[in-house]
Amino acid sequence: MIERYTRPEMAAIWQDENRFRIWLEIEILAMEAMVRKGLIPKEALARVRRKAAFDKGRIDEIEKRVKHDVIAFLTSVAEHIGEDSRFLHVGMTSSDVLDTSFAVQMRQALTLLIGEARGVFEVLKRRAIENRGTVMIGRTHGIHAEPVTFGWKMALWADEVRRDIARLERARDVISVGKISGAVGTFANIEPFVEEHVCRKLGLIPAPASTQVIQRDRHAEVFATLAIVGSSLDKFATEIRHLQRTEVLEAEEFFSAGQKGSSAMPHKRNPVLSENISGLSRLLRGYAVTAMENVALWHERDISHSSAERVIAPDATIVLHFALGRFRGMMEKLVIYPERMMKNLRSTNGLLFSQRVLLALAAKGFSREKAYEVVQRSAMKSWRTGQQLRTLLWKDREVRSALSKEEFDLLFDIGYYVKNIDGIIDRVFAADARRAKA
Repeated sequence: MIERYTRPEMAAIWQDENRFRIWLEIEILAMEAMVRKGLIPKEALARVRRKAAFDKGRIDEIEKRVKHDVIAFLTSVAEHIGEDSRFLHVGMTSSDVLDTSFAVQMRQALTLLIGEARGVFEVLKRRAIENRGTVMIGRTHGIHAEPVTFGWKMALWADEVRRDIARLERARDVISVGKISGAVGTFANIEPFVEEHVCRKLGLIPAPASTQVIQRDRHAEVFATLAIVGSSLDKFATEIRHLQRTEVLEAEEFFSAGQKGSSAMPHKRNPVLSENISGLSRLLRGYAVTAMENVALWHERDISHSSAERVIAPDATIVLHFALGRFRGMMEKLVIYPERMMKNLRSTNGLLFSQRVLLALAAKGFSREKAYEVVQRSAMKSWRTGQQLRTLLWKDREVRSALSKEEFDLLFDIGYYVKNIDGIIDRVFAADARRAKA
């Protein structure tokens, strides 16, 4: 993983030291289970606990010779333990250690991601409540449609992040599965109680069935989840990029004192954080594809998945952790321009009121097709000439024949469009409010 994206707490999960610690814990827990069944002397376990250690440098040295990471690890541990090392790895295969350890690491990583995503939710909730009445134009196809509020937009995003949090929590459950079932997964040389004991102690559940490896549909689901969360961030970042365009400028990433946007043009203030997030999300979608390719393994096991996972697991979790943190920080400082929002809303000379006039004419007996035709001809003229839609419509005889001046004037009220937005925002956060009162 590129160093600049690495945050210490997430990176530490994927360091060799953490991985080897988990391996050693698995081996000792397996011994513990066997001691409980009287298969290994209790005294041997006590001695192993006292002496057990590993030396990363020594593991690397041995691996260069034996070309096998787990054997190199066990050899290093044996050098510390001595004769009692014969009680390690009894009836186990390398994948028992590798896949169970991988589950623990992914569980650790997902816990950090869930925490970061919750931080994003809280920021979006705060911005939603702060800006519940900040009116702006809603856009469809990039074209002005009808008014919304910026707070409504933030509540919409918060609701999506809440779903992302639930996805990450489900993914953590899906991946929290271990296996200590030996070669090809049939428990021929080790009893299921060992697997049950090890998994329980590690906070995992035993895979109901496995081959020599845990089946990779689980991992594919997890990486697909990471890609979905990344795609949510991409969606949000893309919106900020649009809102920061010079022609729009309704919101802007915070530009700090001394910051520079271009090596050539001193005036530039670019949405670089949002662009960075959009770029990182593409990596996450690519990692999901790789995880899906890993599902199809030969027979009871091959290792074509292994090399890919050594790349995509640390990279995907580090990238998403970084992106969530970057987005949270960006949204905390995002600058909002309500005056520009209102200016842009008014820039189309009242075209946003077209549907309301259409509905009013239909309520007076016009067919929908006829009402649409009447409003559209004034709307198209407004587009061409820049005249106010309201002025053009009142000049239309068919409009005046159907509506009184008082009825007509009431149709051009911005408040009509946002009257239910407080209710929507309150509905989004209702569960949080109930929990706070409990």
